[in-house]
Amino acid sequence: MNVAQILGGKGHDVVSVQPHRTLAEAIRTLGEKRIGAVVVMGADGGLLGILSERDIIRALADAGPTALDNPVSRAMTAKVVTCRSETSIDELMEIMTSGRFRHVPVVESGRVKGIVSIGDIVKHRVAEIEAESRAMRDYIAMA
Repeated sequence: MNVAQILGGKGHDVVSVQPHRTLAEAIRTLGEKRIGAVVVMGADGGLLGILSERDIIRALADAGPTALDNPVSRAMTAKVVTCRSETSIDELMEIMTSGRFRHVPVVESGRVKGIVSIGDIVKHRVAEIEAESRAMRDYIAMA
């Protein structure tokens, strides 16, 4: 199983913000979309960074409420770990666990094609386990 299969189920929609937007604007976007991270994109559509709830908490801890008026570019994580559609789920879980982050953009040919969260992986794993369980029950019932 790979990332392409997860994106096939959840879709390729990516919520993004521009780096000059304020942290307050990004927070509103996160709240409206009920998500935990947004991709920061340049005017050319290139990936510049990612802004997660953790980045926002760090910015608030450092600067207090005035951080909300700062541009997203000040709080975002600029060194973004990405994956490809062919990346296996096991490999992606290892990347997320070792890096201690919960969102990974999927990049193909320099463009963001989707984003996978730890929740997407958990949902996939649960569905996989349920399918195996059904298959075992069916096998036992036929025996």
